Amino acid sequence: MMADFTRNEMMTIVAARALKNDDVCFVGIGAPSAACNLARLTHAPQITLIYESGTIGTRPNVLPLSIGDGELCETALTTVSVPEMFRYWLQGGRITVGFLGGAQIDKFANINTTVVGDYAKPKVRLPGGGGAPEIATNCGEIFITMAMGKRAFLDKLPFITSMGHGPTGAERRAMGVKSKGPTRLITDMCVFEPDAETKEMTIVSIHPGVTREEIAENCGWTPRFAGACSETPAPTAQELEVLRDIQARTKAAHAA
Repeated sequence: MMADFTRNEMMTIVAARALKNDDVCFVGIGAPSAACNLARLTHAPQITLIYESGTIGTRPNVLPLSIGDGELCETALTTVSVPEMFRYWLQGGRITVGFLGGAQIDKFANINTTVVGDYAKPKVRLPGGGGAPEIATNCGEIFITMAMGKRAFLDKLPFITSMGHGPTGAERRAMGVKSKGPTRLITDMCVFEPDAETKEMTIVSIHPGVTREEIAENCGWTPRFAGACSETPAPTAQELEVLRDIQARTKAAHAA
């Protein structure tokens, strides 16, 4: 009998599954951090997790609220300066996977975390890029986690903070960026991967209980489905137990 799970749990677990034991992963706060630590606590115990503040090999007992959370430094193998983190580790090509989220995304996996609306007169001013633009171009590949919705999945972004494959899908290659860019977009409804030629994000698996019609209703462009589109395997009891345990510890620690 399949265990009950939420869509956010499904998204986090699928994202965790994408990681390997020998990955060196640049971790974003929020859903990316939950996914990376779930991988560490299940099938990838030797994964190296790196956070933007300079912590390397961190093994937090609870999920951090920010990159400056003391839990990261206390449990890290070592901590280096931010300039060393970016210049030596990131720009030096030593990080295999970057895990990002965002406020808005388009069909070529470009991310906006800067403004909603016109840049000069925005409806909302967002936190900005931080290290995400550099992560997006310098990590070996990028995994993105985002919940679907028409306010987040747009046909055209008002502003590109972090480049995916470029406004038409061709700019990343044309600019000579050597890293792969976004190879997986993991949502609460499905998983996208870029088309080999056009780089348009294409749905390769649909989560249990989700329909194609529901995906289309929550996407700001007409989504493409791969010919071999499959159903995403449901979470296992172990995956749910470990995820819920670290989330419960986190909630208790931050409520103290």
